[in-house]
Amino acid sequence: MEFLKNNPKLLQFGIVLIVFFILMSMTGEYHDIILLRDGFANKVKSGEIDAIVGFSESFRMILSGQLPPQLVRLPELNFFNPVTDTSIVFKLIALLTILGLLFRKFLLTTKETRDLPIVWFKQNWTKLFVYIPAGIIVGFLILPTLLNWFFGDITTSSFWTMNQIINDSAEFVMYEWWPVEIYDPDIEDYDESAMVKEITRGFSRSILFAIEFIREILLGGIKTIVAFTSWEWSDANEWAVWPGLPWTVVSASAIMIGYFLSGRGLAILAAFSTIYISVFGQWEPAMETLSFVLVAAPISFILGLSLGVWAYKSKTTETVLMPLLNVAQTMPHFSYLVPVMVFFGVGDHAGAIATIIFATPPMIRLTLLGLKKVSPEVIDAGMMSGCNNFQLMSKVLIPSARRDILIGVNQVIMQCLAMAVIASFIGAKGLGFNLLLALNQLKIGQALELGICIVLIAVFLDKLSLAWANKQTDYFADLPFIERHKYAVSFAAILFVGTLLAYLGTFLFSDGINYLYMIPHNKGYTSQLFWQSGVDWIWDTFFFSLQGFNTWLIQDVLIPMKTAYLSMPVIATFTLVMGVGYIIGGIRSALVVGGFLLVIALLQWWERALITAYMASFGVIVSGLIGITVGSLCARNKIASKIILLVCDTFQTFPSFIYLIPVIMLFGVTDTSVLIAVIVYATIPATRYTVEGLTSVPQALQDAGSMSGVNRMQRWLKIEMPLALPHIMLGLNQTVVFALFMVIIGAMIGTDDLGQFILKALSDKQGIGNGLLLGLCVAFIGLAVDHLIQTWATQRRKLLGID
Repeated sequence: MEFLKNNPKLLQFGIVLIVFFILMSMTGEYHDIILLRDGFANKVKSGEIDAIVGFSESFRMILSGQLPPQLVRLPELNFFNPVTDTSIVFKLIALLTILGLLFRKFLLTTKETRDLPIVWFKQNWTKLFVYIPAGIIVGFLILPTLLNWFFGDITTSSFWTMNQIINDSAEFVMYEWWPVEIYDPDIEDYDESAMVKEITRGFSRSILFAIEFIREILLGGIKTIVAFTSWEWSDANEWAVWPGLPWTVVSASAIMIGYFLSGRGLAILAAFSTIYISVFGQWEPAMETLSFVLVAAPISFILGLSLGVWAYKSKTTETVLMPLLNVAQTMPHFSYLVPVMVFFGVGDHAGAIATIIFATPPMIRLTLLGLKKVSPEVIDAGMMSGCNNFQLMSKVLIPSARRDILIGVNQVIMQCLAMAVIASFIGAKGLGFNLLLALNQLKIGQALELGICIVLIAVFLDKLSLAWANKQTDYFADLPFIERHKYAVSFAAILFVGTLLAYLGTFLFSDGINYLYMIPHNKGYTSQLFWQSGVDWIWDTFFFSLQGFNTWLIQDVLIPMKTAYLSMPVIATFTLVMGVGYIIGGIRSALVVGGFLLVIALLQWWERALITAYMASFGVIVSGLIGITVGSLCARNKIASKIILLVCDTFQTFPSFIYLIPVIMLFGVTDTSVLIAVIVYATIPATRYTVEGLTSVPQALQDAGSMSGVNRMQRWLKIEMPLALPHIMLGLNQTVVFALFMVIIGAMIGTDDLGQFILKALSDKQGIGNGLLLGLCVAFIGLAVDHLIQTWATQRRKLLGID
């Protein structure tokens, strides 16, 4: 009893578990039905069971030890439809709301300064970006909805039809809202179109032009010339072809930049990567992928930097952005593709736009983090030097936050490459598209060859951007012209020599292929047969062993675990999750995680969400055990720590799709393949954070423990682990997110979780609603776990006195 008094949270957790298992045992007649995927919904649809029973019947069932059906699975529930009204009255209300918010802010901020309204507005005009949407929502949506609910005819919709509501709304915005007259050159007359459609299509054309422009610099072509002339002019002037850069020029330029930024090691990596890609005949798709990244990454950087600066200057903006960033960074990759297809079409531009949306959030976070880390003394020095707001930001704050911002650039580049394969689902060309075709045809040898090319590009760009971030700039050096412009001079020399070699190659090679200019796609050396024979050898040698392991894992581990998750009634799941939330963070945390869970339960994919949770849970448990074990062993030695962190850095640069190739090769298209890919991918953050957490424990505390007579195991258990645990738990948080991402990607090789429906939404003309809602379900699973871990880690840090 004394132990329980000293550990009240342990007692609370025990009570939660007892209630949870009691509720689990009360499924009764529904037990066998809910074990079947979608079994409960199918029985309700066929009329064999009721979706909901009355109060008296529910009370009777509970007294008899049987949960009523609405507590086993939530039925299809309705909500009052919101109403929009853009008439003149509500436009005036929206305008008055905006002016009222501005006036309130003006009164609050000018009590002491007594600034004139025009002076105050010049300094605070950016508030309009928040107040205008707020006024529109209040005037056009909230007020008309409330008036309709109280005085009009109320209509209802089902939560299960939310996807169709989103589809209809998107179609209305895209094709009917805000009609305008647009001149159509094909019919030589004006035609009616929606403004949103014209804006999105115009933006798409701009992005596509930028991609094709960079692609033709690297590979050559005529589309850029045609864009400024016409196809007729181009046909009449056969000489009007944009020549691509020889591969030797691009390779030598990469080697030069690598050497200047980080020395011989990065230069060797650049040489190996570019020569490998060219020799293996993958130069053309590699440059298509690179052109895609070179457009998406700068736009993501500009957007992320701008929004990060805005969030730094406005607490309101930061408050609005943070939950949006949380959702954006936990949404699976596929969920971005469906709305992009609807609004921007398919092709390279659509893939680039989806990539921009996916890659911008980490840039915003790191920009905001870097600006917040600038010391007040530096800011004061800038202000005392007479800087205005713009000069303070551009000349003081951003240069001081340079390293964090450039690490943000590194993250942007990595996210762009991670999307390279995913974006191929909506028509993006390059290595990702070819890799997807190879996987669909189960050509493992070709997939491995392409995967190596993607990995080499990712590793090189990762090391290059990190070297740029760590490169110190000497702002006071008085250098000669050649030294100041060494990059430009070196590139000019490389371009001259490379062009000369390409010209000589026209005389040296007689087979019609100039190997010093460009090796055509699939005309170089190939190792596909080598890799394929290796795959065949592995199958012939280890087939029975692998199949035995596969069968054991599925039958004895995965199926029982999946059954246990599916057997959880809704009320039991809420009890467990909200109970844990209450124990960790009180009523607020219980309501937050309960809210996330409620959204999932109200939609029609509850069973699929449970299957997703089961797969992610298995991956997180195994990844956490492996990561903490390996990290703890490596943290004992400085050399081992450096090696394992280098391995984690390397594996973390791999695009997530790459992990599917070896597991398909070993285990075929099964749940085992997906879960092993999940484990490998999700072990990286668990290992990294364990090493970093244990190595950050002060040496003085370790020495004090040793002098107290503890052995190594006792020191690890009693000193190092308790202090490092908050950091390790943050790594486990990342492990959950990584596991969820890979589970959804695993739908490509056959799973029956939420990812399968997200993948189906890509081929559905009305899939935008399904794609967004399914993505939110996955995001809310991740956010619920994230909230619990972050809350616990924050409390633990405060208890230990760790900043």
